[in-house]
Amino acid sequence: MNKTKNRRIYPVIKRIADVLLSLLAMLVLLPVFLAVAIAVKCDGGPVFYAQTRVGRGGKPFRVYKFRSMKPGAERLEDFLTPEELAEYRKEYKLVKDPRVSKVGGFLRKSSLDELPQMLNILKGDMSLVGPRPLLESELAGNYTKQQREQLLSVRPGLTGYWQAMSRNESSYLTGERQKQELYYIGRVSLGMDVKILCMTVKRVFSGKGAV
Repeated sequence: MNKTKNRRIYPVIKRIADVLLSLLAMLVLLPVFLAVAIAVKCDGGPVFYAQTRVGRGGKPFRVYKFRSMKPGAERLEDFLTPEELAEYRKEYKLVKDPRVSKVGGFLRKSSLDELPQMLNILKGDMSLVGPRPLLESELAGNYTKQQREQLLSVRPGLTGYWQAMSRNESSYLTGERQKQELYYIGRVSLGMDVKILCMTVKRVFSGKGAV
């Protein structure tokens, strides 16, 4: 099969796989969904958290997660020191985020907080594999115009090359995160997607690189 035909068939096969695997995962993991929802609710506050991210073609969408932070966490100045605030504004994450709840810490380490994104996949906002869905400010502040166009040429993913390779061990400051996200864009294929899914499972179970 030539490369041109591969490029045409790949998106179709990937979309079918996204829908089927997401539906299967939601059915199999339904007891886990319910258990996590109850645990989060008992921790106080709403069960789900939604935030606007930038999708394929620059289209904004609401990404869903199980809430892993304390109520009011969006008020950064109420929780973070000036040093933590400066770090967060550079990397959009903290190694030790004081806003994360006790239940949320476990959800993040196990990546269970990401499960509701299966709904984003079914809606077509996301794929199982792709670059991480980013905030508009995060995208504008860390990527050139050409790099932004590359990132937004595909659907963002539940997991991707960055998460599979280093998760939260690489940063924007060093440029390593940008490099890993863009590496995938230039090598999209079913083989690469399967490899990333397998690597992600291994990394999640090891807990390595989790924040």
